[in-house]
Amino acid sequence: MKALVAGATGQTGRRIVNELVKRNIPVRALVRNLEKGQEILPPEAELVVGDVLKPESLSAAVGDSTVIFCATGATPSFNPLEPYQVDYEGTKNLIDIAKAKGVEHFVMVSSLCVSQLLHPLNLFWLILVWKKQAEEYLQKSGLTYTIVRPGGLKNEDTPDSVVMSSADTLFDGSIPRTKVAQVCVEALFQDEARNKIVEVIAQKEASDRSWQELFANVV
Repeated sequence: MKALVAGATGQTGRRIVNELVKRNIPVRALVRNLEKGQEILPPEAELVVGDVLKPESLSAAVGDSTVIFCATGATPSFNPLEPYQVDYEGTKNLIDIAKAKGVEHFVMVSSLCVSQLLHPLNLFWLILVWKKQAEEYLQKSGLTYTIVRPGGLKNEDTPDSVVMSSADTLFDGSIPRTKVAQVCVEALFQDEARNKIVEVIAQKEASDRSWQELFANVV
């Protein structure tokens, strides 16, 4: 197994890289800025320069990777095209190259509430709409996939237990990014995670369950 992480210098992407390194899985980190990548990411990660908006840069970057994590995402800005470009076009480019390369598993970080058109986040240039379009493109791609929809993302980790549910069943709640990274990486090892959308939050009062049980309970 060899992993490529797109969005590797982002707050969630860097935690996915760390989780892969912790499990001794060879990892390539896709970065637009090499110096920034070197500052943020562990030395065990192989940094490859590329941009999901430049499809011609992706083939060499993916190389012989067997699994891909897509943790890219538009940042709030005044550019009304950014969510469309990053969350849809960029993800689509990555899915296309994954298909061309015969990648075995594609894990995409999306968001809770992507199916809710009237959600306040859509005021940011329809960001949830474009994430949902990217999800659908991945589902129709023929690739083995896991789509992870986290609740509100927190940078600080907590001891709270992960709650996992089926698509369009959780509408609020939050989760530490470290736990999102664990869910994403664990999806590679759980047969029950294949070709599923999982919604995840963390709750103090939730009972601790094994990863196998969590993924198996999602329909």
